[in-house]
Amino acid sequence: MKYLLKSREIWLFLALVAVVIGTTLRSPAFGSFDNLLGIFNNSSMLIILALGQMVVIITRSIDLSMAANLALSGMCVALINAGYPEIPVPVLVLIATACGTILGAFNGLLIWKLGIPSIVVTLGTLTIYRGVIFLIAGGKWVNADQLSPAFIQGTRLDILGMPLLSWCAIAITLAFFVMMTRTAPGRSIYAVGVNPTASVYAGINLGKTIFLAFCISGLVSGLCGYLWVSRYVIGSVEVAKGYELSIIAACVIGGVSIAGGIGTVAGTVLGALFLGLVNSALPVINISPFWQMAISGAAIILAVVFNARSERRQGRIILKNTRSDP
Repeated sequence: MKYLLKSREIWLFLALVAVVIGTTLRSPAFGSFDNLLGIFNNSSMLIILALGQMVVIITRSIDLSMAANLALSGMCVALINAGYPEIPVPVLVLIATACGTILGAFNGLLIWKLGIPSIVVTLGTLTIYRGVIFLIAGGKWVNADQLSPAFIQGTRLDILGMPLLSWCAIAITLAFFVMMTRTAPGRSIYAVGVNPTASVYAGINLGKTIFLAFCISGLVSGLCGYLWVSRYVIGSVEVAKGYELSIIAACVIGGVSIAGGIGTVAGTVLGALFLGLVNSALPVINISPFWQMAISGAAIILAVVFNARSERRQGRIILKNTRSDP
């Protein structure tokens, strides 16, 4: 019982329930199954991106370029679809994921081979990727009338009553859970975050593990590039601008430690759902959605403080004085 009460996931789940109940009292339609399913669908891309960021943060790094990677990958497949609408959508999805993985690998190589801090590298590539979007598109947008119907309908297909986008989030969550808890790369990622020096002595290649983490974050960013353009039917340099804050907030709220080594798939998913739920509840309680960024920033600060307090450990006594005073 004590373990359950100390579990971050349990408290997050209870917070989700509290938000749903409180908002439903204000607007009964908010708690309906269809509305909650819609909120989950709207949070699907944040869940996928937060899982990619989680892997990076656990290795004591950070990827500020995920949203820019998403925008560039999405623009690439949007331009391809606009010029060659006969190309099948699955091929475009593969192109988007390949593009995202290459961009993530570029970040990882700079960090691995040149030893540049991840925050510096990804802050730079964030700007580079946005600039490349402007160059390849000539400053123009790709709109709905330029995209094929199959491209647009990709995320709107219903399977067993749920949109394909929601199923993608569920499938990727399960894949990350298996990877982080049942595979050697997942254990290596945790080991590097807990103690980089000890992980080297254990035979783990520190640089390759961090490189792998950035490839994973790039892969999910590329996938979300297609999903974003398909869902919102637009490709531009402004796509997902500022979304980095929401991605990091979802991770931190979900219990992923900025210091590395700590974080779970379940916590990250709940953190993303919490943000999605709060953002959906704001208009219902007459709070402007423009407060979303401020709320996300405040949530990051509070979560970091909470994480720091919960991770604090009492110093271990190595030698105990057993002499008794007369």
